[in-house]
Amino acid sequence: MTKVTADWLHGPAKSVCAMLTDAGYQAWFVGGCVRNALIGAPVSDLDLSTDAHPETVITLAKAAGLKVIPTGIDHGTVTVVAQNIPFEITTFRRDVATDGRRAVVAFAKTMIEDARRRDFTMNALYCDIDGVVADPLGGLPDLMARRVRFIDDAEQRIKEDYLRILRFFRFYAWYGDPSEGIDADGLAASAQNTDGLESLSQERVTAELLKLLGAPDPAPAVAAMGAGGVLRAVLPGAAPEVLSVLVHVEAQADVAPDPIRRLVALGAEHTALRLTNAHKKRIELLTGDDGLMGLAYRHGAGLAMDRALIEAASLGQPFAPALGEKIEFAAEQVFPLSAADLMPEKQGAALGQALREAQEKWIASAFTLTKADLLD
Repeated sequence: MTKVTADWLHGPAKSVCAMLTDAGYQAWFVGGCVRNALIGAPVSDLDLSTDAHPETVITLAKAAGLKVIPTGIDHGTVTVVAQNIPFEITTFRRDVATDGRRAVVAFAKTMIEDARRRDFTMNALYCDIDGVVADPLGGLPDLMARRVRFIDDAEQRIKEDYLRILRFFRFYAWYGDPSEGIDADGLAASAQNTDGLESLSQERVTAELLKLLGAPDPAPAVAAMGAGGVLRAVLPGAAPEVLSVLVHVEAQADVAPDPIRRLVALGAEHTALRLTNAHKKRIELLTGDDGLMGLAYRHGAGLAMDRALIEAASLGQPFAPALGEKIEFAAEQVFPLSAADLMPEKQGAALGQALREAQEKWIASAFTLTKADLLD
C-alpha cells in the first residue's frame, strides 16, 4: 500500500474531507498535489474529486460554516476555503464531446471514469485523507520512473485538447527522466498533430511555453520539440541547441532559471505569443543596441546579467565572474553631471543632447571620467 505523507493532509484538509465523507460522499485528493507529494516536490494547489454534485458541495460547506466560491460551477468545480486555505472540489466528470480546444463534460459516478478523461498517467493518482493512494490507471510506476505517458491512446488524448502537446513537453521538462528519453508514442502523436496547435489561443500557448522554459533544465524537452516539429510551430526560428549551453552557463553563474531570458536565447520570433507589456519591454532591452555596461547602469544589474549570460551561451563560452563584478559596479554608479552644470550655456534640446553625449563618454570610460573631465 502506497501512502502520501504531507503536512497538507492535516489541519483544515480533515474538516473539508469530513464535510463530504460524513454525508456519505467520496473525497479524494487528485492530480498535482498527490503527484508532487509522492516525489517530494513542492505542492501549491489542493484539488479534490468527489461524487457529490456542486450544489451538494455548496450546501454541505455552508452547513459546516465554510466559505464557498462557485469558481467553475458549470464544469462541476467549487472552491471551499477553510482556515484561509482554498480547496478546489470538482465532481467526477467524463467527456461527452471534445473539439481540440474545450470539452463538453457530464458528471460521472466513479473515479475510473474521472481518471480516464485526464491527460497523463501520473496525473491520474488519488489519495484519501489518510494518504492512501488510489491508482486506477497504473500511473504510479510511471511517476516513480519519471515517465510522462499519455493515458490510453496518445493521439486521442491530444485530439481532445491540442494544448496537451505543449503540456506533454512541459511535464517532461519538469518531471521526466532525460536519461530515459521522452515517451516515443507521445512524441510521435505530438509530431503528427502540430496543425492542431493553430487552433489554440495565444494566451494558452504562451502560458505553457513560459512554464516549460521555467523548468530547471528544459533543454532536453525543447530539443525533443525541435525534433518533432512542435518548436517550429510555436516558435519559428528558434535554435534549441543554445538552450543547453545557457542552462550550463546559468548554473556556473549561480543564477535562477528565467523563462524570458531563455526565450530570448532561443532567438525565436515571438509573434505567436501573447506576452505582457513588461515581458515585451524586457525582450526589447535584452535584444537592443545598448552596451552591456550602459544596460547595467540604466536598467540594473539583473537585466545586464541576463544579456551577458545570453551572449556567453550564444558564443559557447563560460561566464566570466569578473564580468559579473563589472556589471554590479556599473549598476551602482551615479552620473556626476546634472543639467544645472551645463546651464545657462546649454538650453532645451541642446542641453539634453549635451547630457546624453557626456553620459555616453562617461560610460565608455568605464565610469572613470570625473565631473571636471566631462565639463572640459
